[in-house]
Amino acid sequence: MEFKFNLNRTANASAWRVLPNRWDFVAFPLIICLIAMAAVGFHETMAPIATLKAQPISLDASNLPEYAMRTTLRMLAAMIASLIFTLVYGTLAAKSRRAGLVLVPILDILQSVPVLGYISFTVTFFLALFPSRVLGAELAAIFAIFTSQAWNMTFSFYQSLRTVPRDLDEVSKGFHLTNWQRFWKLEVPFSMPGLIWNMMMSMSGGWFFVVASEAITVGNNTITLPGVGAYLAQAIAERNMHAIGWVILTMTVVILAYDQLLFRPLVAWADKFRMENTSSGDAPGSWLLDLIRRTHLIHELLVPLGWIFAKAARIPFRLPAFPTIQRAASAAPARSGARSKLGDIVWALFLIALTLFVVWRVVAYVRTGVSLDEVGHVLVLGLITLLRVVVLIAIASVIWVPLGVLIGMRPALAEKIQPLAQFLAAFPANLLFPVFVIVIVRFHLNPDIWLSPLIVLGTQWYILFNVIAGASAYPNDYKEAAKNFRIRGWQWWRQAVLPGIFPYYITGAITASGGAWNASIVAEYVQWGDTKLEAHGLGAYIAQMTAAGDFPKIILGIAVMSLFVTLFNRVLWRPLYTHAESRLRLD
Repeated sequence: MEFKFNLNRTANASAWRVLPNRWDFVAFPLIICLIAMAAVGFHETMAPIATLKAQPISLDASNLPEYAMRTTLRMLAAMIASLIFTLVYGTLAAKSRRAGLVLVPILDILQSVPVLGYISFTVTFFLALFPSRVLGAELAAIFAIFTSQAWNMTFSFYQSLRTVPRDLDEVSKGFHLTNWQRFWKLEVPFSMPGLIWNMMMSMSGGWFFVVASEAITVGNNTITLPGVGAYLAQAIAERNMHAIGWVILTMTVVILAYDQLLFRPLVAWADKFRMENTSSGDAPGSWLLDLIRRTHLIHELLVPLGWIFAKAARIPFRLPAFPTIQRAASAAPARSGARSKLGDIVWALFLIALTLFVVWRVVAYVRTGVSLDEVGHVLVLGLITLLRVVVLIAIASVIWVPLGVLIGMRPALAEKIQPLAQFLAAFPANLLFPVFVIVIVRFHLNPDIWLSPLIVLGTQWYILFNVIAGASAYPNDYKEAAKNFRIRGWQWWRQAVLPGIFPYYITGAITASGGAWNASIVAEYVQWGDTKLEAHGLGAYIAQMTAAGDFPKIILGIAVMSLFVTLFNRVLWRPLYTHAESRLRLD
């Protein structure tokens, strides 16, 4: 009788857990709205491409909710693609010495190539895949946004993989974890705090390129996708300040929405991955995450999904070992070391041959329309832009590193500042072009000086967000130790905080530097109506040659920019990065 009673009570308890409660009725509308938004977006994507010409962009503010939904879906799709790219590319670059010799410089170059440069080569490809559907143009736009998000996230993940604490590494070896298990149980969780903050920066930074991605030109045809970027481009073309005001309001609402519905829950969830032994007194929170945890039915539906992911992370896959791991595990170290050295020589010869071939092809093409004097002129312009980038990154570092530490070490303050920082990072710099043009012309200012702030306006936030990520991940144990030893003032900054956040700062500075080179193309050559302002520099040169359609000079400008970015990273940032990995790891 007692057994029957307990059985009934257990059955009733199980049934009670799956019955919806009041929190389920609050969460269900949010889920239904998300599903409906995805369904409507998919339906619009599969429509015939002729519908884009039949429905031109209207500046009627009532269309902005639909435009905002379409733009948000594109940015989320690009974010998913960027996350997949980050996990694969960052892992290969960090784990394989030979792959890293190629992948890291390529990443430096990719972030320096203008987004419009990607569009010119990829639009035709995506339109050819789906010639009669909007999907081709949508994929081209998503890829353009992807190029503005992926590099920052990849650098962050690469930095995390290279700075995993040695004691955690030894523990994973002690438990005999495979490469697959170590990746999901140690490396990905360790990278989460910094990666999520960089995802926020990437999402916000994508707004800057939405205008270019939603108005695509192929030959004499222009394909305009419905979205906030296309609406903004139309408003700027018509000089409609009321429409620009509606765009700013819409962007504010959208940024607050994905802050509350996406990033705030992720930040609160990732707080459990902080490397510390003592708990923080004021952990970040999220009303949405608390809501989901209080639900009955939704929580029970999510349990099997979490169980599947947990089981997948524990599968003892034996992935191919990288060269460094093979040397450590070899039964014959001398023979393995000889094979590895021979492999390094062959790999280096292959890379040198490939580099020489690419350089030869570029030089052969550029020589058809460029003289040696032109090359020298472009190199001088590159030095001018380099000076601007160095000065602006230094100024941004002095301003945002202390503020980033202040925000990151106070989760309650970070929750309040986070939406504002995202809005400022997402604010398109081209909305400020008319202000700069009017002020410079009105007061007869020097464009070489006063156009320079536009270069760092959108990229300085990479430094802020990465410093916030580093300060947020700073172990609470170290804070308590510094407090107990009464380390204060400049000693606290020099010996405690700056070494802890330095790897994160280097990641932000590298990304901000590459982004500044990219932004120089639109910041050194500004136009508002019939008024044009030009600052001497490599960015203005590329912008002018692009407008003139002089492809040999465009290739020359991009090649010189890539050369400067790569050399600058190798001479300055990479040595600092190596120092951070070897001397400033939080072990």
